[in-house]
Amino acid sequence: MFRLVVFGNSGSGKSTLARAESVARSCAHLDLDSIAWEEGHAAPTRRTLETSGRLLDEFCARNTSGVIEGCYADRLELAMLRATEVIFLNPGVETCQANCRRRPWEPHKYFTAEAQQANLNMLLNWVAQYPHRNDEFSLQAHRRLFDGFSGTKQEYTSNVR
Repeated sequence: MFRLVVFGNSGSGKSTLARAESVARSCAHLDLDSIAWEEGHAAPTRRTLETSGRLLDEFCARNTSGVIEGCYADRLELAMLRATEVIFLNPGVETCQANCRRRPWEPHKYFTAEAQQANLNMLLNWVAQYPHRNDEFSLQAHRRLFDGFSGTKQEYTSNVR
């Protein structure tokens, strides 16, 4: 059994690394966005932590090995209870913003590439606040999770590995 949890700021490279690791290890990949948000609502609607936890349990029951990635500290905490290894991507705000600018269209998040581009300035501002926020998406929350994990763990402070 192998279960890797990858987390960090928006634009840190979580999805890229998680996809690469899941392919390299021939295992399932779970983006926490898929269990954190309700589908089919006109406005973004957050699932309860209980519902997200149940969906995470179902993923883990179906997949003895997998890579789980996201930025939600409360959901990450549940995932880390099952983790054999964690990776904290912490390359800095400037790198995250540059990655956001280069990000290809994400059809699972935006109906059109134009809609994604229209949201870019908001995302860049959101990324810039990472070291200053104290919510579940913050550097502070991610540092707490990383420091509290007693298993195998790595922190990357650049995109070069």
